[in-house]
Amino acid sequence: MNTMVPFLQEMLALYGMVVIGYLARKKAILNTHADHTLTQLVLCITLPALILFSMDISFSKVLVLDMVILVCLSVYILFLACVIGRFMRKHSTLSADRESVLEGLIIFGNQGFLGYAVAYIVFNEVGIVYATMFNVVYLILIWTYGIYLFVRSKDTIDWKSIFINPGIMAVMGGVVIFFAPFSWPHPVSSLLESIGKMTIPLSMILLGSLLKNVTSNDIVIYLKNKLMWQVAAVKLIIIPLLFIPVIYLFPISYPLITIAVLIAGMPSAPTISIYAKKYGGDAQFASTVVFFTTTAAFVTIPLLFFCIKLFY
Repeated sequence: MNTMVPFLQEMLALYGMVVIGYLARKKAILNTHADHTLTQLVLCITLPALILFSMDISFSKVLVLDMVILVCLSVYILFLACVIGRFMRKHSTLSADRESVLEGLIIFGNQGFLGYAVAYIVFNEVGIVYATMFNVVYLILIWTYGIYLFVRSKDTIDWKSIFINPGIMAVMGGVVIFFAPFSWPHPVSSLLESIGKMTIPLSMILLGSLLKNVTSNDIVIYLKNKLMWQVAAVKLIIIPLLFIPVIYLFPISYPLITIAVLIAGMPSAPTISIYAKKYGGDAQFASTVVFFTTTAAFVTIPLLFFCIKLFY
């Protein structure tokens, strides 16, 4: 994607899907049960299919090196995000039920839904491959440290479900098919492609439906809260810009750094709202920040994309 105009058009289409999901929930076309169903559908069926289809590409040493670089970039930015999140939590004057929420909102972005969508509109199927490699460490971290933030106990973490779930298994299956000397048979490949390409619209509609949980009163109240603006600035701008030293110090290719910066600049993850509700955190605060950062990301993601093009 060589110009900003196609990128902005695709972003507009993505957020149009979010609006459709929001309106569908508002008009009761979708309900809370539908949210759960769509979440399971995307995470357990369509996204694994998209990963398996996208990873069926010709093996090359260059691509293997790219994958290693992406994992390293992911570790780098997640470590810094954890440091920043911990610092902000310790220096905040929040109640106990908001401290863990704050830290989680800083560290974890919406890489599973919006992240894959943005990667796809920039680099198509290759973007999904890159995003998958970049997200591997993130997926493990959000199911371990993400839960630990709320319970402060390792005993609560279901280690088996972390590695035996459709997402991780799809990644492992994709890696196998990438290294294997064969490809999917045409009927299988066609099936995976058809199912996988439902991921983007379904995940965007789901995101819009989830955002309906935030009331207008919540938004008005929290817009006056400086902390929410600070979280948005850190999550959407400061954290992705921490890749600037990497760009100057290492000869990383344009596609890799683009994926890393854009995904690192995703809005706060809706998963934190789910964790907060499940483990006794302030779910209302979490949902409002997710709503605010998701809305603001419509502006910040194109800005990040523009900044990357200035460097390259």
